Amino acid sequence: MAVSVPTALWDGVLDITKRCQKKREEPFLWAIQISGHLNMCGVSLPSVELAHILVFHICWDNNVPIAWKYLEQSISSKIAPPILVLGLVSARAIPCRRSRPAAYRLCLELLKRHAFSYESQISGQHCRRIMKSVDDALHLYQVFGVQEPGPGELVVEFVFAIVLKLLDATLEDDGLQDVSIEKQFKWASQQDMEVDVQDQADGKKEEIREALRKSNSVEAVKLIGQFLQHKLTSRLLRLASKNLASQWEGFMRCLTLLEAKSISVRNSGSSESLLHLSSHIQKSFSQEFKDIQHPSIRALINIRPLAPSTYQNHGANRSSLWIPLDLFLEDTMDGSQVTAESAIKSLADLVKSLQAINGITWHETFLGLWMAALRFVQRERDPIEGPVPRLDARLCILLCITTLAIADIIEEEDTALADERESMDTSQRKEKPVIGRRRKDLITSLKMLGDFESLLAPPQSVISVANQAAAKAMMFISGFKVGGGYFDSISLNDVPNNCAGNMRHLIVEACIARHLLDTSAYFWPGYVCGHMNQVPRNMSGQVSGWPALMKGAPLSTSMVNSLVTTPASSLAELEKVFEIAVSGPDDDKISAATILCSASLIRGWNIQEHTVRLAVRLLSPPPPADYHGSDSHLISYAPMIFSVLVGISSVDSVHVFSLHGMVPQLAASLMPICEVFGSRAPNITWKLPTGEELSVHMLFSTAFILLMRLWRFNCPPLEHCVLGKGASLGSQLTPEYLLLVRNSQLASSGNKHREKKFSSQEGLSNRRVSFSSTQPIFMESFPKLSTWYRQHQACLASTLSGLVHGTPFHQVVDGLLSMMFRKLNKGGPPGASASSSFSSSSGNGSDDISQRPMLPAWEIMEAVPFVVDAALTACSHGRLYPRELATGLKILADFLPASLATIVSYFSAEVTRGVWKPAFMNGTDWPSPAANLSYVEAAIKKVVATTGADVPSLEIGGSSPVTLPLPLAAFVSLTITYKLDHATEPFLNLAGPALEGLAADCPWPSMPIVASLWTQKAKRWNDFLIFSASRTVFLQSTDAVVQLLQSCFSATLDSSSGNPLSSNGGVGALLGHGLVPLPSGGLLPVAPGILYLRMYRSIRDILFVTKKILSVLVASVTEIATKGMSKEEVAKLSKSKYGMRYGHLSLSAAMGKAKQAAALGASLLWLSGGTGLVQMLFQETLPSWFLSKDGLQSGEAQGKAAMLIGYALAYFAMLSGAFAWGVDSFSKRRPGVLSGHLDFLAGVLDGQISLSCNWATWHAYVSGFLGLIVASAPKWVGEVNVDTLKRLSRGLRLLDEKELALSLLEGGGAGAMGAAAELVIGSPIFA
Repeated sequence: MAVSVPTALWDGVLDITKRCQKKREEPFLWAIQISGHLNMCGVSLPSVELAHILVFHICWDNNVPIAWKYLEQSISSKIAPPILVLGLVSARAIPCRRSRPAAYRLCLELLKRHAFSYESQISGQHCRRIMKSVDDALHLYQVFGVQEPGPGELVVEFVFAIVLKLLDATLEDDGLQDVSIEKQFKWASQQDMEVDVQDQADGKKEEIREALRKSNSVEAVKLIGQFLQHKLTSRLLRLASKNLASQWEGFMRCLTLLEAKSISVRNSGSSESLLHLSSHIQKSFSQEFKDIQHPSIRALINIRPLAPSTYQNHGANRSSLWIPLDLFLEDTMDGSQVTAESAIKSLADLVKSLQAINGITWHETFLGLWMAALRFVQRERDPIEGPVPRLDARLCILLCITTLAIADIIEEEDTALADERESMDTSQRKEKPVIGRRRKDLITSLKMLGDFESLLAPPQSVISVANQAAAKAMMFISGFKVGGGYFDSISLNDVPNNCAGNMRHLIVEACIARHLLDTSAYFWPGYVCGHMNQVPRNMSGQVSGWPALMKGAPLSTSMVNSLVTTPASSLAELEKVFEIAVSGPDDDKISAATILCSASLIRGWNIQEHTVRLAVRLLSPPPPADYHGSDSHLISYAPMIFSVLVGISSVDSVHVFSLHGMVPQLAASLMPICEVFGSRAPNITWKLPTGEELSVHMLFSTAFILLMRLWRFNCPPLEHCVLGKGASLGSQLTPEYLLLVRNSQLASSGNKHREKKFSSQEGLSNRRVSFSSTQPIFMESFPKLSTWYRQHQACLASTLSGLVHGTPFHQVVDGLLSMMFRKLNKGGPPGASASSSFSSSSGNGSDDISQRPMLPAWEIMEAVPFVVDAALTACSHGRLYPRELATGLKILADFLPASLATIVSYFSAEVTRGVWKPAFMNGTDWPSPAANLSYVEAAIKKVVATTGADVPSLEIGGSSPVTLPLPLAAFVSLTITYKLDHATEPFLNLAGPALEGLAADCPWPSMPIVASLWTQKAKRWNDFLIFSASRTVFLQSTDAVVQLLQSCFSATLDSSSGNPLSSNGGVGALLGHGLVPLPSGGLLPVAPGILYLRMYRSIRDILFVTKKILSVLVASVTEIATKGMSKEEVAKLSKSKYGMRYGHLSLSAAMGKAKQAAALGASLLWLSGGTGLVQMLFQETLPSWFLSKDGLQSGEAQGKAAMLIGYALAYFAMLSGAFAWGVDSFSKRRPGVLSGHLDFLAGVLDGQISLSCNWATWHAYVSGFLGLIVASAPKWVGEVNVDTLKRLSRGLRLLDEKELALSLLEGGGAGAMGAAAELVIGSPIFA
């Protein structure tokens, strides 16, 4: 005890106490005398020294009732610090509870009366000194390790320490301390061992003392329960659970032991379990905030449960929940570019964000996801032809990507449950692992899915597969044990009429394949109807197909034909084919590669994640065991590799790789193929089983063009400058970036391995599916490819230069020109004498193929830009006819198909330079579009009819001849020379999107002219070309983009009906039925959402979209709140007496519509620019809107209308951030961006920043946005600077948002614990 005043003073205190104790004076008289004595001596109260003196006086020479009464009076009169007195007494009495049970009982009573109020103890001139004394008395630093705790932090530690001491004491008294693994808490306390020998000798007294000891244990249990249940202390203990995690974990283990085995607990008669109370304390503060929040904020967070009738019109209702899902899924179908990130992760993050923010159950979430994916498939009922992904890619998303995303979400919970189970004591574990809530909710959602028959009707092409799935289930419940491979031959005629399958049967099979369900799903009511009495006749015959292969049957022609058209049903079957492709006979290698990359790749939905990885591995086969030589071992695998390349080159196949996030690995496997075969002279060929010869150039070209399709190779660097930080991820794809992602995936592959997660078979499934190479790969690993890439970038950035006459390179260029134009007159082409790239021998070439340059592909690729430049220059000067130019380019592309990629990039770059004169499409020099132009114009107007967009006239003639930029005219003339057949498909899959993008970048009406020319040549692509031309209507000005955005909001909210609270609109009106062809040609009017999703990637300056989306959102919400109401009615709406409803306007209904608009805005913003636009929203757009005149428009709306705008903006901002960064995942950008925005909010709340918007709008935004963060993304709170949280908390209290202020601090981590505790202690709601 430290005494800072003369000892005589404290002797006087003891004398007064002893005198009063002897006279048995009342405690309040004693307190008056002590207080007067200390005041006379100049000692300020409450006195730390007095607390020490009184406790020392009692323990243990004066352990009598009157002394204890005086001690309690010192607490009540506050002449001694209550928290210090309780700490000192607990430190002395609890260790001596066995020898001094009466003193322990009195200690418990003091705690029961005075340990639940601290408001007056966390301030004052001696506060710091008092808290330091409490810390020393209970040795809190040694237990919790918090240095220099503030008053709030110390109160939390004090309460937790008292509960821990009581728990530890009770365990020991009940003989349970030795049962635990180790003593959880080591208290450095005084060990008072005095024993009253006379009491021990008195047997009767000893019996009383023993009874008191047992009673004390029961009272201690009750007191622990009181601490866990009381409003104030339970909230303080919650802070301890969040910020003193290791100690809390030990506390919970001890509490579990006490609950399970303690006699005192059973004797306490407590109505509530201690574990239940402690679990309630651990309940997420975000969940508690949801439960007690203001109704208007609850409307932002909580949604009523689903009813089956809600979804009968699957396009209109509850759209605010599923709009982001529908838009995301539809956006994945844009085939103009691939992505490096897996759609599985993106979809899983999106689903988790929507579930958290909307506060809905997981079975509602999963049901909404399944229905969005089914709607997504339904929109491809009548697919159009063209180089775009179609139904197979959509089915991949429904049956594979969606299933794997759900598997990730469920695995997350299963992992947490497994970790929790592992942390339990062995005796406390249950025999079987607990099934998580999410897995149960998935089952519930799939059962409910059967109620929506209109969504479950399978597309025509998968009816037979759905029938097989239904037949499999019916045979299983009928007792027939038949493997999956036997179902390949089942047709609709082979099964009972009541066994027709639907999409739910396919979904369930996909879930069973990933171990999300088991075969008990076959017994669900209504899943199948009836039983089978016999096996279908087509299944009772000889084993064939995949079962035969697994039994060792050879790969005969009939077998291969069967396996090519039938997907594998298991990973073991895929592994069998893979092993044959790698190590089988040469002919079998080709057949096996073809099998793996056919139906199993496109429609093997249950094993597709394995197929894509095995296909990529086939492109990098290991060296044969007997391989020797200096050439690359890939040469010996050339026919097999070519079979793989052909198999994976379709648009749908490439899209499947993109959806699975395999593009980086695919690119890394293609680069060595290009390097090896591009460096080889074309002096070797291979005979294919079809009888055709495979050349080195063809193999190289097939690999190279596939590689080019994996990144936007033909986009000039200017694009990145214009888009800036707003550029979406796709526009930044480069070979270097793909390799960087691939290397990053390689580094983390040990932690992220899907094959191991879902497989239980033998072989490869039990090993991590390895990368083609276990070493990082860089562009420098491929010298020839790197050289071409540098030249390619230089060509895009500036005009060509550096061609020197007489050099070997010039001779290559000359030779190619001779080959291209050898059929011209002997005197040479018209431009021979003027072009430095034409030689005088150009006309002397022979038609003999032997005259073609026998050079490695890379040498030709290096010369192609100069060749094309020379030809185009000659044409522009009239020395080469356009038809001759097109013919020459076609000869070059036929000679080396890979040159088509360089031709595309050259023309793309030259169009942006604007140095070429226009080409007159008059039908004489260049082909004329006149025959189709009026038809194209009418078709375009029909497509964009839903938006009201103005289509500029395409009338020709007179002074307005039809022209195209010369490079575009040359390219379109080249492309229309191709036939639409299987042989040219890989090259048109490159040229088609490139032509579309090139024409879209040119002035209007370039794309309609191109469409007119192509529709004359390729009727099958008519609808694709018409739609591509329609998209460019919105690229002519920012006003057209804004009009399209307005159309999206109007369609979703059904604004055209005149009723802003209409139940129509929603997803159905926003996305419609996709692209629907008309029997007479052309398309039905396309929904505005589809038009925007297929257009926004072509917007050159995407940054302006953020502000426009915000403006359209505010205007839409204002219309929702006030449309059809007079100014007087709007004014009445602001008055409280009209409550939550006025006239026909329900705040709940209006909030639902406002959320719908906000969800649409957030989805479009995120999809348009990714994290870049979301970052811009928080850092620039929203602050500017609140501060500038743009925010004044909300001033016209009064009361609840203004409030509605604020809540809509809060929901919009929250969704945007969650889509970009996730609610619980790691993000590098999120902490900085979020902290900056919250600093802005704190600045306004502090009064440092002035606003221009309506204050009701601001109040609603702040409370709504912060409320959503607390309720749905608590991890975000912990990333914000503690000082910012404290400023926000102070400002929120001024807005009377005390609960939100506290919740923010509670989530702020250990740094905010003290501030949160002080707020709890000082709040009357916790008294």
